[in-house]
Amino acid sequence: MHRLSEREWLAYKQKNKDRARMLISCEDRPGIVAAVSHFLFEQGANIVQSDQYTTDPEAGRFFMRIEFDLINLTERLDAIKSSFAPVAHSFGMEWSLVEAKKRKKVAIFVSKEDHCLLELLWRWKAGELHADIAMVVSNHPDMRETVETFGIPYHHIPVTRDNKEQAEQEQLAALADGVDLIILARYMQILSPRFLKDYQMRIINIHHSFLPAFVGAKPYEQAYRRGVKLIGATAHYVTEELDAGPIIEQDVQRVTHQEDVETLKQLGRQVERTVLARAVGWHLEDRVLVYGNKTIVFP
Repeated sequence: MHRLSEREWLAYKQKNKDRARMLISCEDRPGIVAAVSHFLFEQGANIVQSDQYTTDPEAGRFFMRIEFDLINLTERLDAIKSSFAPVAHSFGMEWSLVEAKKRKKVAIFVSKEDHCLLELLWRWKAGELHADIAMVVSNHPDMRETVETFGIPYHHIPVTRDNKEQAEQEQLAALADGVDLIILARYMQILSPRFLKDYQMRIINIHHSFLPAFVGAKPYEQAYRRGVKLIGATAHYVTEELDAGPIIEQDVQRVTHQEDVETLKQLGRQVERTVLARAVGWHLEDRVLVYGNKTIVFP
C-alpha cells in the first residue's frame, strides 16, 4: 500500500487549505442550484465539485454536496455561514458547511476479529483515511500490542451479561473528550439505546452479510444452510433496530456449493474489510446524507 511521502502530504494539505464542503437537503423546487451558486460566486468562491440528486423533481427531496475553494476560508467561515443562513431559510434547507482540511476524530471498537481493524489502521497509516484515530476500544485484550505499535491508545473494557451497563459507562467515559465517528470493526456487542442517543448517524457497523438477508448472529452459517451462491457484507449506520440502520455500502462475492462455512468466512473477510473502509472514507469526506432509513452517497 502506498504511503504518502512528506511532499505528497504537504501537497494534499495545500490543496485542501482553503476548501470547504457544503451539504444541503430540502424540498425540491426551482432555483436551488442557482441560489447556492450565485451566493458562492458573490463570496468569491470557486466551485470545484458539485453533486445533486432529487427523489422526485416535482414533489421530492433535493440533496446537494458542493466543494469550493475560497481564499482565507478559515477566517471567513463564520461570516459565510451567517450570510448563507437567509438563503438556506428561504428554501427550508437542512445544511452544514465544513472545512475539508479538518480531520474528524474517530474511535474504533473491535472484539477478536482483526481484519477490519487492520484494514482501517493500514489505510490510516498510509494517509488514505483523513481522520485522527483517538483510540481503539475492545472487550478483549488481544489487539493491544497491534494497536499500540501504531501509537494509538488501547482501552480494554471487558463486557459480560452482568456488567454490560458498567462497561458502557466506562466506554462513554473514554469517549468523553468527544469523537466525531465510532466505527464498529467487527465489535460483537449490541450497543444500548442510551449509548446510541448521543451518536445518531455517527456509528458505522460492518455486518457480515448482504442485508437484509441473514440478520443477527452467525450469518455465514445461515448462508451455508440456505445454499446461497453469493455472500456479502454491509456497512450501515447503527440504530436501535438490529442491523436495520441506513445502508452506506455493500458488496458481494460469488461462491459455489463446494465452499464450507470456514471458506465462506475467509472469503467474506475480504469483502467486509473493503466495504467498511469505503463507507468510513465516504463518511469522513462528508459524502453521505441520510434520508429516512436510506442514504444518498456521492462517491
